[in-house]
Amino acid sequence: MKTSALYLRSIIFGINDSLVSTVGFLAGISVAGVPRAIIVLTGVVYALVEAFSMAMGDFLSEESAEEYVSHSNVNDRPSVISAALMFVSCVLASLVPLIPYILFSSGTALAASILLSVVSLFIVGAASARFSRLPMLWRGARMALLGGAAIVMGVAIGTFMPAV
Repeated sequence: MKTSALYLRSIIFGINDSLVSTVGFLAGISVAGVPRAIIVLTGVVYALVEAFSMAMGDFLSEESAEEYVSHSNVNDRPSVISAALMFVSCVLASLVPLIPYILFSSGTALAASILLSVVSLFIVGAASARFSRLPMLWRGARMALLGGAAIVMGVAIGTFMPAV
């Protein structure tokens, strides 16, 4: 049961973090006036680097917590699986805000990226609540609103610091 909760946490955290940070990042550079090809390139680089960073952070923090509790070395297998789940969930979730920039012009891509990301955040929040038997509507809305704050931050930064 504990291992299943660890894996669920890694997946939800990976999806949430990747959706929020990638859409915020892409929205910020998009409104700054960066060309679409550069948005896509930086989005892919950002998504892969972030996914690896999140996976390593997941592995190291979980292993450290387990070692703290047991006061000894622990079996790395659950931490490795958790890190792999984090990496895959981050990469897949980053595609949600990134694909519109591949398919559409910048203005349409920005709107589609934000809409798809907020809807995805709502779905992930609601699904997470379902697993935990908590209020789905509230948890979905909470995740979408918190993720929306990162989008607003990205757009604000991109608006006040346009591309040179």
